[in-house]
Amino acid sequence: QAGVSRSVAVVTAYLMKTEGLGWEEAYAAVRTAKPDAEVNPGFQGQLKLYETMGCTVDSSSALYKRYRLQMLTERYPELQDLPREVFAVDPTSICQTPNTEVLYRCRKCRRALFRSSSILSHTEGSGPTAFAHKRGTNMAQLCGDGREKCTSYFTEPVQWMEPALLGVMEGQLLCPKCTSKLGSFSWRGEQCSCGRWVTPAFQIHKSRVDEVRTLPVGNFQTAKT
Repeated sequence: QAGVSRSVAVVTAYLMKTEGLGWEEAYAAVRTAKPDAEVNPGFQGQLKLYETMGCTVDSSSALYKRYRLQMLTERYPELQDLPREVFAVDPTSICQTPNTEVLYRCRKCRRALFRSSSILSHTEGSGPTAFAHKRGTNMAQLCGDGREKCTSYFTEPVQWMEPALLGVMEGQLLCPKCTSKLGSFSWRGEQCSCGRWVTPAFQIHKSRVDEVRTLPVGNFQTAKT
């Protein structure tokens, strides 16, 4: 039936933007005027994201990037011919990294791998308690506050990763220059050391890369190991 889902979602988003309403309030207002309105689950997810992003569309937002990746795993089950815009630009093809960004290099060969804008942050999980169901878990580790920092960066796909990602659900991420192991990926998702499950996951171990911060004065750079 026409006019009950897509158009309703557009009107709902308009009310959210112009009236400052949450998506549920705006949707309820539309349904009051049009009782047969029925936004499908996909549009509901987009409206929730729109609300979380402050009723703006920012393609550089980590929230937007993660949502887009999750949708891709549903639209491209064979993981072939992924849209080019999914991949972040390879930092080696950029002449200069902005002062506001951190560059991450392979610790072994110094090859530039990704920028801080490619990191998709996540809410910290419950720490070691999230792994209690696994065999061999040392219950003594579950004492204290039960929290552990993330030992990996979860990023959006970067152009140099493309050959490894297409056509397979999971695998290793190797440095494109020296082939040392940097981390792993899984379109099904992986669990961070903090306990949070991240889907899909493109995980680079912090111990395998160095941070390079560009100073605002001159051309000096500092590396954080």
